[in-house]
Amino acid sequence: MSRPVTISSLGPAALSGGADLPFEDALAQMQSFWQSQIATVSPDKPDLIVVPEACDRYPAMPLERRLDYYRFRGDRMRDCFAAAAREHSCYIAYSAARELPDGTWRNSTQIIDRTGNVIGVYNKNHVVIEETTNAGILCGKDAPLIECDFGTVGCAICFDLNFAPIREKYVAQKPDLIVFCSMYHGGLMQNYWAYNCRAHFVGAICGNQCTVINPLGELVAQSTNYHHWVTTTVNLDCTLAHLDYNGGKFRAMKKAYGRGVTISDPGNLGSVMLTCNIEGKTVQNLVEEFEVELLDDYWARALKHRQGNTEA
Repeated sequence: MSRPVTISSLGPAALSGGADLPFEDALAQMQSFWQSQIATVSPDKPDLIVVPEACDRYPAMPLERRLDYYRFRGDRMRDCFAAAAREHSCYIAYSAARELPDGTWRNSTQIIDRTGNVIGVYNKNHVVIEETTNAGILCGKDAPLIECDFGTVGCAICFDLNFAPIREKYVAQKPDLIVFCSMYHGGLMQNYWAYNCRAHFVGAICGNQCTVINPLGELVAQSTNYHHWVTTTVNLDCTLAHLDYNGGKFRAMKKAYGRGVTISDPGNLGSVMLTCNIEGKTVQNLVEEFEVELLDDYWARALKHRQGNTEA
């Protein structure tokens, strides 16, 4: 059964200036800026809008004053995004620094649902060293799987993309989608995360290319030098399988259901993505009907074979 989700990713450059603005004026300007950014993608009626890491930061504002500004704005910027989520009936991944009641700081992505409520918070697990030594931001320790009406979401922020521990948590949890809010693009690591986690991946990169990548690690859509946003629709009812032992099963599946199933082969990888477009059936139904061995099951079988069949 098709599970389409329309995703918008926004990656404008950070607002210039603002260093000496009164805090109320700085907040109003930032709110207006993001309202205008959301207005660029809202006509496509996205289910999810993703914005970059530290989206409401003024880079020109000195650090000490910036922290005072963050204390002043509190949750008012989040509430601005919550109002937009309610207005457009969409989820929004809002990423920014926040102070906790105990006075410590986190670099967080908050997932806001269609009614404007925060349904999940991810705290950046791997902060850049200076985030702590200069700004007092502590490392998060959890990798929550956040339930949305279109599927499950895991989050990563910027520097996280370089580290195996956070990625391996998502490999085990199998999210439908990885949301990556960042100042840093990550290059091939974006593709690797998507493939390794068997998940769609959306990157919102400040002043850089925004991306949507499928579980094969293939780029599905991207922003351009002309437009710093991208909107596309993906079908989350998909899974990966290897070509080994499955070729005849794929042909039988295609013969039976035609366009109802999409078998995507990126070439060179040996793995394909099965996507179900059939009303009333899921990709798991197809896997069971044709006894397809999924990619991770094949890897597990190969590893088990190695036991007892290794040279002395």
